[in-house]
Amino acid sequence: MHIATNSETIDISLEVKTAELAKKFSKILKKSDVVLFHGEIGVGKTTFIRHLINNFQANNNLNLTEVTSPTFNLLNEYDVGIFIIQHYDLYRLTNSDEVKNIGLFENSKEILTLIEWPEKINYKINNRIDLFFEYGKDMNKRFLSIKGLNNEKSNEIK
Repeated sequence: MHIATNSETIDISLEVKTAELAKKFSKILKKSDVVLFHGEIGVGKTTFIRHLINNFQANNNLNLTEVTSPTFNLLNEYDVGIFIIQHYDLYRLTNSDEVKNIGLFENSKEILTLIEWPEKINYKINNRIDLFFEYGKDMNKRFLSIKGLNNEKSNEIK
């Protein structure tokens, strides 16, 4: 399966395609990376994250855990054997001061950071990869485009 890289768009309407993409994507991520998940409610951000985290767990012979969106507690943390993944959902935050108070990026060199609703962050983020999830015209279709991959990472997932 071809992966969308740096502004190409890929159809992820079927969950099996989302799972395949997340599996390939997990091969290029490392601790200190920050992945920003943009898109409306229900478009597939958390589904992608679930497959991504479960893939890291499977590759490290760990039990697969239930991965849910941390909408109410803001952060879920997963030990995937080789590092910790911090999965943030900023949907409920109302201003940039609240973002500063949750400790986002305090230990970012040692973890992989996944952030849903990054629009709530008002400062520049380094080492970031942006995933843009969109509905098609009929809401049954879903599409993903990726920005921020360097050539090396793009080549690794093709």
